[in-house]
Amino acid sequence: MLKHNLGYPRIGIYRELKNACEDYWNNKNDLNNLFEVGRKIRKKNWEVQNKAGLDLIPCNDFSFYDHVLDMTLLLGVIPEEYMSIPNNNDNMNLYFSMARGFQKHGWDIKAMEMTKWFNTNYHYIVPEFNKNQQFFIFSKKIFEEVNEMKVLLKSTEKIKPVLIGPISFLFLGKEKEKYFHKMDLIDKLVPIYIQIIHELQKLGISWIQLDEPILGLDLSDREKEAFQYAYKKISKISSDILLTSYFDGIIENISLIKDISIKALHIDLIEDPNQLSKIIHFLNKLNITTTLSLGIVDGRNIWKNNYNHSIKIIKKSIDYLGENRVMIAPNCSLIHVPIDIKLENSIDHDIKNIMSFAKQKIYELVDLANIIKGEEKILLENKNIIEEYKNSSILNNEVVKKRVAQISGQNFNRKNIFHIRQKKQKDKLNLPYFPTTTIGSFPQTKEVRVIRNKFRKKIINKEEYRNKIKEFIINVIKKQEEINLDVLVHGEFERTDMVEYFSEKLQGILSTKNGWVQSYGSRCVKPPIIYGDVSRKNDMTVDWICFAQSQTVKPIKGMLTGPVTILQWSFVRDDQPIHDTAYQIALAIREEVLSLEKNGINIIQIDEPAIREGLPLKKKNWKYYFNWAIKAFRISSSGVKDETQIHTHMCYSEFNDIFEHIADMDADVITMETSRSKMELLKAFSDFCYPNEIGPGVYDIHSPRIPTVKEIFNLIEKASKKLPIRNIWINPDCGLKTRKWEEVLQSLKNMTEAARIARIKLANQSH
Repeated sequence: MLKHNLGYPRIGIYRELKNACEDYWNNKNDLNNLFEVGRKIRKKNWEVQNKAGLDLIPCNDFSFYDHVLDMTLLLGVIPEEYMSIPNNNDNMNLYFSMARGFQKHGWDIKAMEMTKWFNTNYHYIVPEFNKNQQFFIFSKKIFEEVNEMKVLLKSTEKIKPVLIGPISFLFLGKEKEKYFHKMDLIDKLVPIYIQIIHELQKLGISWIQLDEPILGLDLSDREKEAFQYAYKKISKISSDILLTSYFDGIIENISLIKDISIKALHIDLIEDPNQLSKIIHFLNKLNITTTLSLGIVDGRNIWKNNYNHSIKIIKKSIDYLGENRVMIAPNCSLIHVPIDIKLENSIDHDIKNIMSFAKQKIYELVDLANIIKGEEKILLENKNIIEEYKNSSILNNEVVKKRVAQISGQNFNRKNIFHIRQKKQKDKLNLPYFPTTTIGSFPQTKEVRVIRNKFRKKIINKEEYRNKIKEFIINVIKKQEEINLDVLVHGEFERTDMVEYFSEKLQGILSTKNGWVQSYGSRCVKPPIIYGDVSRKNDMTVDWICFAQSQTVKPIKGMLTGPVTILQWSFVRDDQPIHDTAYQIALAIREEVLSLEKNGINIIQIDEPAIREGLPLKKKNWKYYFNWAIKAFRISSSGVKDETQIHTHMCYSEFNDIFEHIADMDADVITMETSRSKMELLKAFSDFCYPNEIGPGVYDIHSPRIPTVKEIFNLIEKASKKLPIRNIWINPDCGLKTRKWEEVLQSLKNMTEAARIARIKLANQSH
């Protein structure tokens, strides 16, 4: 029974990759230094997995920015405008320009579009296809890393290169021309995959992992045809393929493999444990001798594996298939979890004892293999740890459980419908057409981080810390007034992260010190851990927001993170229904919303950027999800008066198919990412006749380039042709925390100037 892994975190145990990339972008180090950091991380990752005793270790799962972008370069899918960028021998200028844009030496090229990787909080760079797209091997990264790994391991026996499969790669991309379908490119793409496989075989590789998470979706006939075409061609030239899918079950699409020859099939038994029996039955009925890889260690959560449960699955599979046809692995890549729980020294022992990060999950595979060999002591120890935790008083708060049980219909609805609220809000707020605002955060400079760090280490006391944060707030209010924004924010200088901040102030949630997970590029987050019943102890934001309001006559927007996003961007307890946890968080946020309103804050933003990513991959499961997710948001937002304006924010996901549910949230204003896609999303909003106000992001904050007044005005004009002018807000795509002040100030000045011009040229035309 082979033990293998699908992918390992690539940021480095202390975020070495983040620091190296950002230093390179800021000209603080050179390419050689960047590459050396990459080599050290890869070496450490391979050594950890090899030492643990894995039989197959992933290669090419490392990336300097994004594995989808790596695949895009490997296949030569490079938009024409980037080919002219001044490059270097290793194509890194090209690579990072596609991800971040390029604005220097007279060049001004935007970054490529970015969106969420299926239903995760990982963001990928979207490949772009045209009708006459040509594919060819452009990047040599995968072959170089195979050779690098071969030197370290002194063999190719354990090396398993990882590639995004051809169907998922096309699915993840976007047509940049009309009147063709990206799946029509499959006949041009497959020969390049075959060429890559041949090159890997020449290097002595006998296992090649092709990731096809698209198999967990509701596939169209066109996608099914493309899959069968591709894998019939590939299987004719190679039987070394481990076909891998994750994030959902594949039983609806299992028939697609009946006429292809693959070495092994990997299935996700965390997301869909019920598919195992059906897949075993399918394989045996058709006498398919493919090996089955069981995804039984959770690669998206941090709880210790229940060995008793996993052993039952393994034994059942061995009974039907034989031990030589069974492999075990995490259900998906481990990039979605932190690296090593041993670095956490401040977590309560009883909670830490039940947790498992990436390194520990590798050893869980080894434990399971040893239990199968007869080491029952490991099984007993695991059972005792899990039982002890389930019965712990740490988890349960009966008062919180009772509050959730008492939730009724009146908790879900505002007092009046939107058009009544809108009139009252316009009278109270007296904002101009095209009101300008930001999403919430402003640059978290080194000075801000140093002050927070000194406070945490008790180098400065609470009063000194608060006085310094007040200085930052006073300064940012002044800057916003000078820029002439209409609705201001306090800047969020007291917050490390939009979810972590609230986790530190809510009971039943904890934060880690080194639990970093990659979100996109060099952006890393520390997902909190929801280990018990959640409740609010005290006001969480009111003092800071009210202090900011005291510094200006303009309205200050209270900034909160919504219940679904806190849930989705945390590691969530798995011992109760997820909707119960969501409602607990929603009730806590509702209390904070009401406290802000009571203290005179008339605009409150409850961010829900994760509302789309929590959506199950299969539409048959959407109803259950939206039933609790929308209710959770409305619980948090619906207790206020009509005059109080509720905003929400969403970003970097596909929203075209969920507009009715976004409308059901009944936020007065929704701000969204639209600039990278050049406002394409607004057509769908217009077609749907979205009833409430919208702030379509007019510039991309994930790129360092500064947008011009003209391009922002053009986007506003485009929006005004799709939406009622009275309903349009002007704002950036997302928060400004990761940007530099010089970029932010000029970009916002251009934004407010474009809004001023729009009021003259567009608003006047509407009368």
